[in-house]
Amino acid sequence: MNTHLQAVRGMNDIVPPMSAAWREFEATVAALLTSYGYGEIRMPLLEQSAVFKRSIGDATDIVQKEMYTFDDRNGDSLTLRPEGTAGCVRAVLQNGLLQHMPLRLWYSGPMFRHERPQRGRHRQFHQIGVEAFGAAGPDIDAEVILMTARLWRALGIGNLRLEMNSLGSGAARARYRETLSAYFRDQFDALDQDSRERLCLLYTSPSPRD
Repeated sequence: MNTHLQAVRGMNDIVPPMSAAWREFEATVAALLTSYGYGEIRMPLLEQSAVFKRSIGDATDIVQKEMYTFDDRNGDSLTLRPEGTAGCVRAVLQNGLLQHMPLRLWYSGPMFRHERPQRGRHRQFHQIGVEAFGAAGPDIDAEVILMTARLWRALGIGNLRLEMNSLGSGAARARYRETLSAYFRDQFDALDQDSRERLCLLYTSPSPRD
């Protein structure tokens, strides 16, 4: 029997000299984001599970299959954060930060998803993200795209091409969602169990089988 203690599968150590490279990368990112007026926010690794279920959606694979969720001694459902946006929004609301609009925030740190470990994808991974509140129009999107391009240059990353896409307007996405829903409702019997459950979770109207 192997009695040596090892890291949890998919959660890896960062040791020298790699840790020095990480520190340099993080310092470069922090300097760039600070120069654009983004303030750092640090959220807990653990959140109430509802924080992610409400924001990501019960029907997603992240919520259904990939979150590290458990009940604590008080019976509260807690989750290791699988992404940063939901916790950031919760922190902004809880701490009354919307009084200072427009608000630019950035965060970094480990995230957790219980997916199959594979090359380049781990159960504990690290993410840097930015969130902007109270900025109307597309200007903030252009700013984030420009920041990203400047970050590539600051890191010395070359041979890249910046491409942009659009999800369309809110009205267009709503029409597409309804059309897609109607199509899959007609194909309900041909869907696998996961797809049926997602469809039923997304829409509260009676099942097409009723």
